[in-house]
Amino acid sequence: MKDTEKLILYRGFERGNVLEGITQAMEACREEAGDGVGKKACAEEGIRALCYDCLHELAELSASHGFEGNLWRDYLTYLLVNHENAYSTACEIRGSVPGSINQLALHDFALFKSWFDYDFRKLEEAFGMPEFEIMMDYNRSGRKGNVFNHRIRDQICALSVRLGQSESVEEFKDEVTRFYGMFGVGKLGLHKAFRIEPMGQEEGRARIVPITNIAHVHLDDLVGYEMAKKKLIDNTEAFVKGKKANNCLLYGDAGTGKSSSIKAIINQYYGQGLRMIEVYKHQFRNLNDVIAQIKNRNYKFIIYMDDLSFEEFEIEYKYLKAVIEGGLEKKPDNVLIYATSNRRHLVREKFSDKAERDDELHSNDTVQEKLSLVSRFGVTIYFGKPDQKEFHAIVKGLAKRSQIPMGEEELLLEANRWELSHGGRSGRTAQQFVDYLLGRI
Repeated sequence: MKDTEKLILYRGFERGNVLEGITQAMEACREEAGDGVGKKACAEEGIRALCYDCLHELAELSASHGFEGNLWRDYLTYLLVNHENAYSTACEIRGSVPGSINQLALHDFALFKSWFDYDFRKLEEAFGMPEFEIMMDYNRSGRKGNVFNHRIRDQICALSVRLGQSESVEEFKDEVTRFYGMFGVGKLGLHKAFRIEPMGQEEGRARIVPITNIAHVHLDDLVGYEMAKKKLIDNTEAFVKGKKANNCLLYGDAGTGKSSSIKAIINQYYGQGLRMIEVYKHQFRNLNDVIAQIKNRNYKFIIYMDDLSFEEFEIEYKYLKAVIEGGLEKKPDNVLIYATSNRRHLVREKFSDKAERDDELHSNDTVQEKLSLVSRFGVTIYFGKPDQKEFHAIVKGLAKRSQIPMGEEELLLEANRWELSHGGRSGRTAQQFVDYLLGRI
């Protein structure tokens, strides 16, 4: 029986071909020590070709994910932190759990530790392949910026070093479990934000895909709107602490920081188990499938809808109402919906609608139908266009943070000229003005 077939919890790895190939080569070397015919087995071209394929995959993983040093250990760690199973999902965010499952986890971790501690000089001698030594101390100098996510890469590499230093299987298990408790497991644990994509041709199916590069904006970076930010923070903090919280609608003028506030929220509370899934209007039919995938996980999820509004002929808002509140199935406690919009009531209304309603027998029903969506958001937060004093405060704050070498009087004079020809006063206009000054410097 192969060593990989002895695993109980950690099976079916997404990128497990390297593990299968390398452990097959290890078993061939064990045959050599056992019956004296292993040297012939090790010389077989099929095994050698398999090893070269594995080395190729390790080098490609280094290029795409930024791993360096001992690539074999980095790869094994990558498998451990991405594998969702009964043990890892039980430990995510909460840490160690009681029960017999710990004995099953110890069994699997004993195999992983044996692979961590394997002396690759045996394979080098058996195959005549010094390339194994290169993979044990791999240097990526010159391409350090070209990785999928620096934060995740650093976490995996740090864990790899600690696992390599562990002296017992119990210590190995504790390190992995501690990681699950701090960061979670799999794509939902390691990443902050996600989008959804259709999967195959199956109607209604959706695949949650990580967004690997999001803006690192923080709430302190957003100048002004203190009352609006506090309202958003209070609701989000209650949510991540497991208390009652409401769906949120951020509405108001364009460029006032609604979307930036949402991005800042996920950056601030990621460490407390908050995750965010961005959903577009045409994807509302996938919401039930998305919620079904996340409702039993130990994270808190915000489903984020940016620039939400509906024209008269669009009926997706009726479906959204049922998903938020009103369907038979209760919305999970670990899911909230945050939306931004330039419209207070979300569904477009025209003066001509009044004339049409005058013809209706129950005109009030039509009005309530259009207002019922916004009523599903328990918290509404207004972001209005700043007056001149507030606009100047935003400009001065951004200029100070960016260390713009310009006197205050000249700065504000230039800011006034800029906003007159660039869409009026808003936080976005202020940021664009400061970026323009930075470009001139």
